[in-house]
Amino acid sequence: MTAALDNGVEWYAIRTKPKEEERADINLRTWQVQTFAPKLRELCPSGYGGRYVSKPLFSSYIFARFNARKQLHNIKYTRGVQNVVSFGDRPIPIDDNVIDLIKDRIDKDGFIRLGEELHYGDKVTIKFGPLKNLVGIFQKRIKETERVKILLDAVSYQSHVLIDREMIARMN
Repeated sequence: MTAALDNGVEWYAIRTKPKEEERADINLRTWQVQTFAPKLRELCPSGYGGRYVSKPLFSSYIFARFNARKQLHNIKYTRGVQNVVSFGDRPIPIDDNVIDLIKDRIDKDGFIRLGEELHYGDKVTIKFGPLKNLVGIFQKRIKETERVKILLDAVSYQSHVLIDREMIARMN
């Protein structure tokens, strides 16, 4: 670990104060520190669908790339930062490949993609909303949206439905 401190700039996990990920991110960038604060776009369900909110991928954590030997003190005392994840009194560097792996999951809107990809013909179930527990067949994603088209088959009636992707799950 001493070698990591001597080599210069590395990625580190920063524990932020509760709900202050954005504050820590902005303040660290003010110090000219490269940061990475991955976010999720999550659907908050309501009775008839829901609305999307932005949430941190890791609650109370962001990543920062800096020279621990020269900048650790400033990082630790930045507003919004609780501490740098350490073992003993030494910060633990994170391999660039780990950060790259997370970055590879970012979509065009800047959010992390989670979950499985659906393919034409996959059997799905609706998780919530007025159509909860109905079963359908995945047809396609609707371009430029988070919506999908599924074919519902219910009691001698078939219909296509456009629905938010997060409202359905693949059935086994």
